[in-house]
Amino acid sequence: MIKTIQTTPFDDQKPGTSGLRKRTRVFMQPNYLENFVQSILLELKETGGNSLVIGGDGRYYNHKAIQTIIKMALANGIEHIHVAKNGLLSTPAASHFIRKYGISGGIILSASHNPGGIDEDFGIKFNTANGGPAPESVTNSIYYKTRNITHYLIADIPDIDMDSMGTAQVLQGTIHVFDGIYDYVQLMEALFDLARIKELLENGFSLRLDAMNAATGPYLKAIFQDRLNMGEETLLRCIPLEDFGGIHPDPNLKYAASLVKSVVEGHSASSPDFAAAFDGDGDRNMILGREIFVTPSDSLAILAANATLAPGYRAGLKGIARSMPTSQAADKVAEQLGIPCFETPTGWKFFGNLLDADLVTLCGEESFGTGSNHVREKDGVWAALFWLNILAVTRKSVKELVQGHWRRFGRNYYSRHDYEAVDTSLAQAFMKRSEELLPSLNGNTVFGLAVKTTDNFSYVDPVDHSMTQRQGIRIVFEDGSRVVFRPSGTGTQGVTIRLYLERYETPHGNLSLHTQEAVQALVNWTEHVFDLRKSLHKTAPDVIT
Repeated sequence: MIKTIQTTPFDDQKPGTSGLRKRTRVFMQPNYLENFVQSILLELKETGGNSLVIGGDGRYYNHKAIQTIIKMALANGIEHIHVAKNGLLSTPAASHFIRKYGISGGIILSASHNPGGIDEDFGIKFNTANGGPAPESVTNSIYYKTRNITHYLIADIPDIDMDSMGTAQVLQGTIHVFDGIYDYVQLMEALFDLARIKELLENGFSLRLDAMNAATGPYLKAIFQDRLNMGEETLLRCIPLEDFGGIHPDPNLKYAASLVKSVVEGHSASSPDFAAAFDGDGDRNMILGREIFVTPSDSLAILAANATLAPGYRAGLKGIARSMPTSQAADKVAEQLGIPCFETPTGWKFFGNLLDADLVTLCGEESFGTGSNHVREKDGVWAALFWLNILAVTRKSVKELVQGHWRRFGRNYYSRHDYEAVDTSLAQAFMKRSEELLPSLNGNTVFGLAVKTTDNFSYVDPVDHSMTQRQGIRIVFEDGSRVVFRPSGTGTQGVTIRLYLERYETPHGNLSLHTQEAVQALVNWTEHVFDLRKSLHKTAPDVIT
């Protein structure tokens, strides 16, 4: 039986850079989830879609939300519904499944790196038939539908058994419960030389991989335990928990501090040679080596410089893409390789057109996200395997590989300072004042630094020629250094203002400074010119990476 439920719009369902994210209790309000899902399904049907993938990162409310989405998809005439077993599906695995089987789209339930639980965060986003996050034209259309919704459709049926794989006919649709791990692992086996990685690991190379009680745990077990025969001590926190065990599943220096301390700050023989941590839905990664933290910007550049060492990339790279705030380290590699490097706004959806047009092979963001043309999402486990493949071929340590890269291309000292949960009105006023100040800075030396150019970054997509404006304040200095700041769209409380600091040192310059020491002059400049901390009512950044 199909029910038609009358409803009224909510005024806060505009998707951000990665879908709609709110507190879990907001989604649990009557009709809140249903309104947004109905709007997605209408969008899918308007484009002729008749198949859907559903899964999520296992956080609180996932199972109940998935059951609701299944019933609504059936009621809306979706003919083929693919649901990951136990509802667990990493974001890159969802992207691969959509692409491999030609699915019309996917609904992914995740708030990525945000904490989970009934009093924490929940999220939902729509991926299109290319496997990537819906572009702005689609999310704007979905938002329009949420603003004008009057009713939604839902099937009055019992819950679906998601614990057992199989296919069943329900009403006029087919529901297929599938293994969300198998296809992804097959893809990794095709891209990387697992035999060579296994040989490396069997010859004394040690590692630690931290799933942070989130979605990558089962994927890590399938690859590193089942295929590479690594012991359980190699894998940390690999059982997905609804509240991620009370931790913040964000793989950075603050929220994965215990791993960082044991690897980067460890000086004993028991310290692992390589470590990585992953976020809630498996699309972010942090790479560590003994006595060294690899910035995400450097990670992208190093993978690009050594890409042909992995089987899936032996043909070379078509190009590289990075988000505007990401350091220019990848630009140096692209220049030497003779390939283009594209600078896009923040948000993985902006890489989609470039990947689909075969203009780039690798892409990355400073926010611990790296990926390639194998899917249309960033991919944490893929990044770790790529690093291990390179290390297995070169037989260098992480530190040797990174320092060798700097000696070849120079070093982009880089740091991000996050000011979290800033009052929205304060954040908006700060950004407005900052933009108004830019013309007075152009061509002038301020606080000892010569300003070359300033702007609020705009992007024209080279494929569809769409324009995206006002993507962040950007100040470029004569020596190549940069200061960038922008509001982030991934939080659920207030606004996070991110300050990005970059200083370039040539291959023959000082490559051994502490990062915060190297960028301190840029911090001082920003405080002097923009009065950032006072304007945001902050005494210090909440997170430094």
